[in-house]
Amino acid sequence: MFWLILFLTLLLLLSLPGLWVQYVLRKHHAHRPDFPGTGEEMARHLLTKLEIEDVGVEATPDGDHYDPQHKMVRLTQDKLEGKTLTSVVVAAHEVGHALQHHRKETLFQSRTLLAYLAYWAQKTAPLALMVAPMLLSVAPAASRWALFAAVAAMLLGTLMHLLTLPVEWDASFNKALPLLEEGGYFAEQDRVAARQILKAAALTYVAGSLASLLNVWRWLRYLRR
Repeated sequence: MFWLILFLTLLLLLSLPGLWVQYVLRKHHAHRPDFPGTGEEMARHLLTKLEIEDVGVEATPDGDHYDPQHKMVRLTQDKLEGKTLTSVVVAAHEVGHALQHHRKETLFQSRTLLAYLAYWAQKTAPLALMVAPMLLSVAPAASRWALFAAVAAMLLGTLMHLLTLPVEWDASFNKALPLLEEGGYFAEQDRVAARQILKAAALTYVAGSLASLLNVWRWLRYLRR
C-alpha cells in the first residue's frame, strides 16, 4: 500500500506542472478582436524595438521556443497567427530569450552550452546502458564504468533542466514583463492573466526536471549496490 501511495504521489507531482501550464495557456487563448496584432507581429515589433535585427520569427510544430543556433523565435501556428493574450505574451517570452542571447548573458550562454553537451550525452547513454549487461560477466569493472557513464549522461541532462528554470524565469519576469508593461500592450484587467501566462511559460520545463531527477536517482541506487 505504501509503494502504491508513493507511486501515485510521484505521478501526481510529475503531471501537475505540465497540466497546469496547458490549462493556463488554453484559458487565455480566446480570440481578442481588440488586440492590434498577432503573436508573430508582437515578436517582430519587440525585436525591432530592441534593435535585434538578426533574429527572425517563424512557425514550428515543435513547441514555442527560441533557437540560438539559427537565431529564430519559433511559435506554434496558433500563436503565430492568433490575436490572443496567450499568443502575444508567449511571443514576448521568447523574445526575452532572444534578448538574453543578444546581450550574451552568462546564465543563458551556460545553459545553451550545457544543452548542447546534454544532447550528445543523451545519445551515448542508451549505448552505455546496452553495453553494461554484456560486460558484466567478462569485465565487471568495465560494466560498472559503462553504467556510470550512462548515469553521468543522464545527470548532465538533469543539470541542464535545473539551469533552464532561472533562465526561463528571467525571460518571463525580467525581460518580457517589463517590455509588456512599459509598452502598455495590454489593459489593466489583463495584467494578472499575463503574469499567469509568463509563469506558465517559465515552468514549462519543471515536469521534465522532476522526471529526469527521478530517473537519475533510480540508476544511482543501482550503482550503490
